[in-house]
Amino acid sequence: MMMNGKERIRKAFKVQAVDRIPWIPFVGVHGAFLAGYKADEYLQSADFLVNGINKAVEAYQPDGIPVCFDLQIEAEALGCQLAWSPDNPPAVISHPLAGGKSLDILPKFEKSSGRIPLVIEATKRTRAAHPDIAIYGLITGPFTLALHLLGTDIFMMMFENPDYTNELLAYTVEISRQMAGWYLEAGCDVIAVVDPMTSQIGPDHFEQFIHEPISSLYKYIRENGGLSSFFVCGHAQQNIEVMCKTGPDNVSIDENIPLDYVRDICKRYGISFGGNLQLTLVLLMGTAEDCQKHALECIDTAGETGFILAPGCDLPMTTPVENIQAITTLVHDPYQRDVVRALEKTAEEMPILDLAEYGRTEKVIVDIITLDSESCAPCQYMVEAVREVTPHFEGLVEWREHSIKNLDGVTFMSSLFVKNIPTICIDGKISFVSQIPPKQELIRAVQKRINEKLKLKIREKHGKIVLAGTREELKEIYDKAKIAILELGAHIEIETISGEEARRLYGISQTPAWINVRNRIKSEGTEPSIEVMREWIKALL
Repeated sequence: MMMNGKERIRKAFKVQAVDRIPWIPFVGVHGAFLAGYKADEYLQSADFLVNGINKAVEAYQPDGIPVCFDLQIEAEALGCQLAWSPDNPPAVISHPLAGGKSLDILPKFEKSSGRIPLVIEATKRTRAAHPDIAIYGLITGPFTLALHLLGTDIFMMMFENPDYTNELLAYTVEISRQMAGWYLEAGCDVIAVVDPMTSQIGPDHFEQFIHEPISSLYKYIRENGGLSSFFVCGHAQQNIEVMCKTGPDNVSIDENIPLDYVRDICKRYGISFGGNLQLTLVLLMGTAEDCQKHALECIDTAGETGFILAPGCDLPMTTPVENIQAITTLVHDPYQRDVVRALEKTAEEMPILDLAEYGRTEKVIVDIITLDSESCAPCQYMVEAVREVTPHFEGLVEWREHSIKNLDGVTFMSSLFVKNIPTICIDGKISFVSQIPPKQELIRAVQKRINEKLKLKIREKHGKIVLAGTREELKEIYDKAKIAILELGAHIEIETISGEEARRLYGISQTPAWINVRNRIKSEGTEPSIEVMREWIKALL
C-alpha cells in the first residue's frame, strides 16, 4: 500500500518496513535561494520561510521538511549577538556567560522572545499547507547552546568546574525542552536535536555531562507524542554508541562518519538512522549524475529498513536545483535506480597539489579546513580558536581558512590528506582533527613549529618573480607559477613585463623569461668592513 510521507517517516523511525526509502532534503537557507531571497532576510520573516518551504516541497517532493535550520535562534533570544550573512545562517559572535558568569544574568526565555514567534507561525502554516509530510522542528542541542552562551571556555570548565558545567547544561536542556514543546504544539512530527558541538568531546565527557540531560529531553518529546532525532555533524564516530544510549528514535550524521558503521550500531540498539549525502563535493559541486550515484551508494549501504536518505547537514544555499531533483527522481523511480547501477563511473580524479615543501616560508602557516565557518558551528569555533591565539606570536604566524564549499578548498583538503572536518594543519601537517584544541595546547603546537623554523631561519626579505613576454606567451607559465606558489604556501608577488622592458632592465634576449628578484638582508644596525662588503659583492657577479 502506498504511504504518504508522514507515514513513511514514522514507520522508518520505528524501524518498520516501508514502501520505499524516505527522503528528507534538509532545506535551510537553500529555501531562500529557491524563493529569491537573501539568507538574512529569509530567516527573519515567517512569510519568506513559508514561501521557501513551499518551493522546496514542490521541487523535491520530500517525505519530510524542516521549518527552519538555524542553530542561533535560542542563543539570540538569550542575549548572544549575531553576525548576519546574505548567504548563510547567522553566526554567534558574543558569549554572555564568558568567564563563567552566573546564569542569572540571562534574559527570561519566553515564547515571545527573539525570532521564536515567527518560526512558530511558520510551523503552523507549513503544517496546514502540507498535512501529509513530516514536519521537522530543529532545536539547538544543549551542548551547542551552552557553547554559544559560554564560548570555548566550556572545554576548560568541563575539567576545572564540572559543577558549573552541569548547572549550565541543566539550564540549556530546559531551553531545548521548551522549544521542543512549542514546536510540537505548532504541529511538528519530529524534533531534531541538532548538537554538532558534541563531536568535539569524547565518550567519557559525553556520558558525564550530556547523557542525562539529553536522555530526559528525548523522554519528554516521546511523552508529548513526537519523534526525536539526534542530529550531529563532524567527526563524531567515537560517540555514536553513547548517542544511541540516550534513547532517540533516530540518529542523523554527515559524511565524516561511515554510513555502514552507524548502520551497524543503530541496528544493535533498534534505532533508525539518516544521512549522509556529501554536501559540497557532490551536492553543491557535482553533477546530477554524481548526485544519483552517491545517493544510490548510500541506499545500498544503509538497506531499506530504518534508514532516511538525507544530506549530512543543511543544504548549501546555492546548491543546484537539478542536483537535488535528480535525487528525488532516484528515490521515487525504481527504474532510475537500475539505470544508475548500470552506468560506469565517469568522475574525474580530484587534482592533487604537490605540498611536499609546504611550510618552507618564513612564517608558520596555520590552515583550518572547514565546511564553512559561517554556517558550521564546530568550524566557527575552531576558526575562532586559531584567530584568538595568532596575535600572541606577533606576526610570526599566518592563518587561513579553506572552506570545502569551493573547489579550491576541496583540492587543498585532498592534497593534505585531510579526512575529517574541521581540521587544523600547521605548516602542512595535520595537527588537530575535528576537535577544538584548548588554547594553551594550540599555542604550544604553534610555538614548537616556530622554534623548529628559527633553527633554520635565514633572515631575508621576500623577493618577487618577474615574468617577461607577451600575454599569449605568459598565460601558461603564469598559471603554473601560481600553482607552485600555492604548493609552497608562500606569498610571492608575480609581476609581468613586456619583452622590451625585460631586455632593458635585465638584459634577457628571448621571451618568455622568468627572473627571480631577491633582496637579502646582509646587515642591520652595524657598519661592515670593506672585506666583508667585497664578499657580498662577489656573490652578485
